[in-house]
Amino acid sequence: MTSDVAISAPETAAANGHGEAHTTAGFGALTLGSIGVVYGDIGTSPLYAFREAVLAASGAEGAPTTAAVLGVVSLILWALIVVVTLKYVVILLRADNNGEGGTLALMALAQRAVGTGGATIVLLGIISGALFYGDAVITPAVSVLSAIEGMKDVTLTFEPYIVPLTVVILVCLFAVQSRGTARVAAFFGPVMCVWFAVIAVAAIGPVIRQPQILFALNPLYAVSFMLHHGIIGFVTLGAVFLAVTGAEALYADLGHFGKRPIQTAWLFIVLPSLALNYLGQGALILDDPGAIVSPFFQLFPQGWLRGSMVVLATMATVIASQAVITGAYSLTRQAIQLGLLPRFEIRHTSEAHSGQIFIPRINQLLLVAVILMVLLFRSSSALASAYGIAVTGTMVVTGMMGFVVVWKAWRWSPVAAAALIVPFLCLDFTFLAANLLKVFEGGWVPLALGSLMILLMYTWRRGSRLLFEKSRKLEFPLADLVAMLEKRPPQRVPGTAVFLTSDPLSAPTALMHSLKHYKVLHEKNVILTIETAQTPRIDPAERVKLEQISPTFSKVTLKFGFMESPNVPKALAIARKLGWQFDIMSTSFFLSRRALKPAAHSGMPRWQDRLFISLSRSANDATDYFQIPSGRVVEVGTQVTI
Repeated sequence: MTSDVAISAPETAAANGHGEAHTTAGFGALTLGSIGVVYGDIGTSPLYAFREAVLAASGAEGAPTTAAVLGVVSLILWALIVVVTLKYVVILLRADNNGEGGTLALMALAQRAVGTGGATIVLLGIISGALFYGDAVITPAVSVLSAIEGMKDVTLTFEPYIVPLTVVILVCLFAVQSRGTARVAAFFGPVMCVWFAVIAVAAIGPVIRQPQILFALNPLYAVSFMLHHGIIGFVTLGAVFLAVTGAEALYADLGHFGKRPIQTAWLFIVLPSLALNYLGQGALILDDPGAIVSPFFQLFPQGWLRGSMVVLATMATVIASQAVITGAYSLTRQAIQLGLLPRFEIRHTSEAHSGQIFIPRINQLLLVAVILMVLLFRSSSALASAYGIAVTGTMVVTGMMGFVVVWKAWRWSPVAAAALIVPFLCLDFTFLAANLLKVFEGGWVPLALGSLMILLMYTWRRGSRLLFEKSRKLEFPLADLVAMLEKRPPQRVPGTAVFLTSDPLSAPTALMHSLKHYKVLHEKNVILTIETAQTPRIDPAERVKLEQISPTFSKVTLKFGFMESPNVPKALAIARKLGWQFDIMSTSFFLSRRALKPAAHSGMPRWQDRLFISLSRSANDATDYFQIPSGRVVEVGTQVTI
């Protein structure tokens, strides 16, 4: 279509109303909701993070030593304090784009602060968004698999069924996505509250029996471990990072819950529970080094209690997976609006909350990729090696864009901005380097997935730009055409014609072809352009811009935020208040459907031409995407070489 742009209605009620969370009931509900949605991923990290870190720290020694256990617990606790609490909860939650957070929201904020020449910022946003898809594939696989593995701690009879049962649960999870998550989400908060309470209480006994584990609260134990263990310490750091995966969700879900509920949930419920559980697992290993095989589940007595914990862990990991799947949908919609991906079909699963969306294409691709991960790696330990790289890469990019925002948008001096952000960046780069050691053990998976997404986004963005420039050269200036038509008008027909175009200065292709083939013109003609702003939402008062260019021609510009979903008729209703009288049932929408063919010299390699053409064919029909009544649409086909 000629209009590679998009539109919408307001986003989630919670998103719109996160600023209203100051009432006690609203604040409490948002805090509870954030515990369920935001903290599912990081909340289930104790299932595997401590085990993997201690195994890495033990190295060739075999049994974990007291120094290794204290060092690992100290590293995990201080990673939670520095990376999650200071970087995300204290600093990045303040870097909101009109109340919205997340990697692409930060990209738009940084790009707006920089102004012209923000190509590097866009590239960073593309890399960060692409790596998130790697995270979205691995999180459901490693989380659910680690929970189901707890069955072998109940009885070894279950061991052969771990992988098949994991696959069944994941298939069911993806199968219900199209029905929406509103009803299920109501249970997310309470279930995760129970989860955090249980994992905290279970750790109290071991800590009382081995109080020396409390020495790990001293950061010097973490520093000492790193200084005295050389390469083993560096490898351990990669596993320690598993404890902070999910920190990006804090920032990404800012618009859904607001800053204060997310901060309150973290500081008063999530962080204390996680810290206590990691201390408890450490104390358990000091008491019984053999428990390192499955330290989390061995915090619970053998029998029905441990079996119940496997069920609760499975529920918690499904919630963690749900959060990252929903995040992938939201990220995809933002990427479409920002021109990084073609238009995919977006279905709304709730009448009340337009933030609850379902994207069938993304759902199918994620399901296939997640199942492949489970069948390929077959254990959470093997998958843990693949986990950290995607998240550390995203954190590094977030830190870089955060520096730009603090410097340019917050107007700090470069030295002050560097003093604030560079220490976090150094830590992020250290974690990234430690995780890169695991490339050949499975770390190649998120790198491959991320590289594929970067290629797709870059190709779509570059191809769209080349196509726009080529189309502009061929198109006739709109002002000249209108002057000609007003001077010597063709045969007029009653009604209003709306021509969609992405370039309001040139005559739309559909208009030119209509004149060429039908040799008629409607009584009223509207040149409609749809723009995507660098803010999440647009005030309805600023939605429509109307400009009369002649007695029978006018320009209408509809503006939408990158978090909004398209609905042209609803948006055009606003134009009535501005004086444009129209009846949608006597209005025809003219769209140009372009059939692309590769040119001899397009500015891109031939393989990239073919990839761009393939992506354009996969794009959703503009009529559906913009929610235009199909009975009012006339499509004009044209062939274009790129």
